[in-house]
Amino acid sequence: MSVFGCKTCSNCSNSSCKDEEAVDLPKVVLAGNPNVGKSVIFNALSGFYVEVSNYPGTTVDVSRAYTEFGEIIDTPGAYVLGNYTDDEIVAQNIIQTADVIVNIAGALTIERDLFLTQQLIDMGFPVILVVNQMDEARKKGIDIDCKKLEELMGIKVIPTVAIHKKGILDIINAVKNRKFHVGENKTPYIENLFKEQGISRCDKFSKILEIESQDSKKPDEKDIIYAERRNIVNELVSKVVLHTERKQSFSDILDDFLLNPFVGILVAIGTLYLLFQVLGVFVSGKVVDFLFTILDEKYSPWIEGIVKAIIPNSFINQLLVGEFGVLTMTVEIVVGVLFPLIIAFYLFTAFLEDSGYLPRLAVITDNILNKIGLNGRAVIPLLLGFGCGAMGTITTRILGSKKERTIATAILGVTIPCAAQQGIIIALLAAIGGFKIWAIYLGIIFIIMVLVGTVLDRLIHGKATDLIIDLPPLRMPLLYNTFHKTLFRVTNFFMEAIPLFAATSALITILNMVGFLKWLQNALSPIVVNLLHLPAEFSDIFVMGLIRRDFASVGLLGMAGMENQTRLLTDMQILIASVVVTLFVPCLAALIVIYKERGLKEATLVWVGTFIISIAVGAILARVLPLFI
Repeated sequence: MSVFGCKTCSNCSNSSCKDEEAVDLPKVVLAGNPNVGKSVIFNALSGFYVEVSNYPGTTVDVSRAYTEFGEIIDTPGAYVLGNYTDDEIVAQNIIQTADVIVNIAGALTIERDLFLTQQLIDMGFPVILVVNQMDEARKKGIDIDCKKLEELMGIKVIPTVAIHKKGILDIINAVKNRKFHVGENKTPYIENLFKEQGISRCDKFSKILEIESQDSKKPDEKDIIYAERRNIVNELVSKVVLHTERKQSFSDILDDFLLNPFVGILVAIGTLYLLFQVLGVFVSGKVVDFLFTILDEKYSPWIEGIVKAIIPNSFINQLLVGEFGVLTMTVEIVVGVLFPLIIAFYLFTAFLEDSGYLPRLAVITDNILNKIGLNGRAVIPLLLGFGCGAMGTITTRILGSKKERTIATAILGVTIPCAAQQGIIIALLAAIGGFKIWAIYLGIIFIIMVLVGTVLDRLIHGKATDLIIDLPPLRMPLLYNTFHKTLFRVTNFFMEAIPLFAATSALITILNMVGFLKWLQNALSPIVVNLLHLPAEFSDIFVMGLIRRDFASVGLLGMAGMENQTRLLTDMQILIASVVVTLFVPCLAALIVIYKERGLKEATLVWVGTFIISIAVGAILARVLPLFI
């Protein structure tokens, strides 16, 4: 016999909720507003690791795990159910299939978060309310009587401090022992709407969602429900939340400084400068040189000798240990260049995320990003794009309008180098050195970014949505989570990057052996030589870039004389080539994501636009830079 949710609903119109065979374990769906700790609790309940960041919008995709007490599903953060954003649509689609909902609310934002709780109760879901971040609330002088809240709402209420796993066992026991109920304290209008018996939960869910959706045809009913629900929540908060006096803490003082427009900009500049010193000077200048030299002088000759001794076939030799060999160039680039740079980048950004600094950076950059049709929230996908263009594009879902998502996607596709490409570009610019080189490169990329955003802002109707973002408490990041997150990201990156680099190495080798690269080089030479003032061999870079933009950067290493090869480029040509490669077409993975997120038309426009922009900017630089360098 089925005992959970609406699997026994005889009148259910939702095909996913028809009578099914008995199940022993419930489907436990985690739901809540952004940044309340859903992913942390998912990790603790399941023993799995998903990315946990101290800023909204982390959970874009859905994480799922199977445990001894139930199937656990983590959903994107949603303030309400009502078809307002992509995240909310995904969340409500999963929530309606739940046997029990573990609704996570933040203790610091209880007045706001209980609105979703009340909506879930109105819809007839069995709910366990978890009030997380209780330690942060106490620091702010906020005390919540969870026992009284449990009595008033008629559902199980559990206080937690998820990052320290306090209260997690109570959640597990509540699910195991079936300590969850459908709350009786419903919004009056909803209660009157469904007085008659025998209405399934799914029908009730659909009816309420129809009234409360963005495209509701009954705005009066919607307003009534909102007002009544808000009154219920306000009354609950007045009875269970106690504010005590407290002294201003160092965190409060620091927060005021970070949100000050002048000081906040200085801190942002200082943070970026520190990132440059870590990546651009220390890691790329010392660590990369050390590792790459060892691989180039020790590893490559060693593996080449072994392969040639075992496999005399020249074709296989070229594939494995030739100029673009899978076991030579791929290993040298991935291990010698990308590995140290990507670890440093992800470690640095993980620290910023977990400290709570990124949402404050969003507030500081809001006015600046408004100029190009975005709001401060866009700093999150733009920053993630420096790690992976595909991930940055997916995260544009957190932006409030189609216009903003289109602009952010275009900027990511045109101007933001992913971690792999970024690491190689840093190594190239560090090799030719000098503040002037860095200033020119960064200045050009920034100008193109502003131009792309400004032009699209003028062409696309609408305006940037207002910035509504949670400011989580500033805290010292937990080293365990920071290192764990870094390990998770680095592992995922290399699981994707190594096969792609190896496949691209093999493809480039084959194209080279059959003479295609030579033919294409001749075909593209008018553009390369006459427009860009670069050697004809740079045509090879275009071919590599069509497959993976970061792999085009790899080709530059050889042309710059950094792989024990003859140097073909001057310092000025290296700078021009670096700009062209940075602005070149998105890699295949990013292009696929753009197609999925924005459609064929926008994906095609981004690809064609990036190609034209990269050539045009390179041609201008080839004629202007000699006047300054």
